[in-house]
Amino acid sequence: MAVRAVRGAVQLDRDEADHMDERVGALLTAVLERNALGADDLISIWFTATPDLHSDFPAAAARKLGIVDVPLICAQELDIAGAMPRVVRILAHVESDRARADISYVYLGAAAALRKDIAQ
Repeated sequence: MAVRAVRGAVQLDRDEADHMDERVGALLTAVLERNALGADDLISIWFTATPDLHSDFPAAAARKLGIVDVPLICAQELDIAGAMPRVVRILAHVESDRARADISYVYLGAAAALRKDIAQ
């Protein structure tokens, strides 16, 4: 079993806690499904949010999905002029038998434009 890093992002339509829970939950679910992972495979997850998101912690969505015994941390993205607004990014550290090249990164909706080279 190897330690792998899985990236992903999603853009929110609005800064509301319920909407953030929905979108971040969808992102986490897609990351787990596309990489054949369960909660027991998670080591930790870093969440970042753009400075225009204030309604809730993105990690709260993980807890609502039942990811309760995994270390989670939230941080703020750099405030860069012209950057895509209302974006939550994740960096999940996982245990997986997959080769690094077989890890699926997940960029949902408009966030796919952030990494056209790896978005699926």
